[in-house]
Amino acid sequence: MISVFIECKDQESALAATLSVLVAGAVEGLVAEVVILDRGSSDGTAQLADAAGCRFLEDPDLRDVVRSARGDWLLLLEPGARPLLGWIDHIGQHLAVGGKAARMSPSREHRLPFLARFRRRASALEHGVLIPKSQAIANAKSGYALESLGRGLAMKRLKCEIVPAAVLSLG
Repeated sequence: MISVFIECKDQESALAATLSVLVAGAVEGLVAEVVILDRGSSDGTAQLADAAGCRFLEDPDLRDVVRSARGDWLLLLEPGARPLLGWIDHIGQHLAVGGKAARMSPSREHRLPFLARFRRRASALEHGVLIPKSQAIANAKSGYALESLGRGLAMKRLKCEIVPAAVLSLG
């Protein structure tokens, strides 16, 4: 089972889009918990997280949160990112064989316009990061953002696709 971590600030609608996709993972028994790391939201993020059954933490310490995860693997996502059909099976297969950290493949159908992809700095979590809890604990530092866990890792690319959060902002 995995723990899903999403860090946000005033991103209620983007968070709702991501949470709606994660429901299937919970139903299938893959997702043990969803943890929302809030960085000072003033919108309805807290109410949304509560209604969805997420663990909601305001300005948490990254090291403490990673240690408290229920799953043996962590899936780190941006609010607004949406794994596409088949993600549950692909992640389940990856967990069954163990191995190193992984990320999903970018969606071929839903993506930013060509020039927009080169004009911005991509987030380390843009395509999700699946990381063993033990590795996340070793890499987590107090005072750092969730994205820091996804930087500089050697990762396998999974065959399942994800729609990056940046694409949501276009629609």
